[in-house]
Amino acid sequence: MLGRSSVIARNFSQSMVRYGGHGGIPGENLPFGLHNKYRITALFTIGCVLGFGSPFLIVRHQLLK
Repeated sequence: MLGRSSVIARNFSQSMVRYGGHGGIPGENLPFGLHNKYRITALFTIGCVLGFGSPFLIVRHQLLK
């Protein structure tokens, strides 16, 4: 019973490695390019500022109403 489950797990992991990608190139599966480091820095900064600051801005807006 235990031997059969390990064979199934091994086959599944091998198939995931086989069909998972094109060789493990860093950034291959990201929805944006990694070629322009200044653009990445700007997008990361905007995302962090909006993600971290929006709750504070929402609370401020509600308190000033």
